[in-house]
Amino acid sequence: MRSRATLFIACALLGGCATSPSVSVLGAFFPDWLFCMVGAIVVTALIHAGLRAAGLLRHPGRLTLPVVYSALTMTLALVGWLIFFQN
Repeated sequence: MRSRATLFIACALLGGCATSPSVSVLGAFFPDWLFCMVGAIVVTALIHAGLRAAGLLRHPGRLTLPVVYSALTMTLALVGWLIFFQN
């Protein structure tokens, strides 16, 4: 029973290794998540600039901005990956 469970877990983990999620840029291959993270950081910076210009960031807490912007960046990266890099 233990060997079957080990075999099942190994097959499940190796199932993600079928294709390499990468993009060719001038002959070099870069992972998809790298493009998503860079795009998410840029969009988060634009959102921050828009909120600051609108005057909505008057008195944020010390820990509020890092937590909120980290979560926003991760959310934007995952949404971007789901939209642009579907298999």
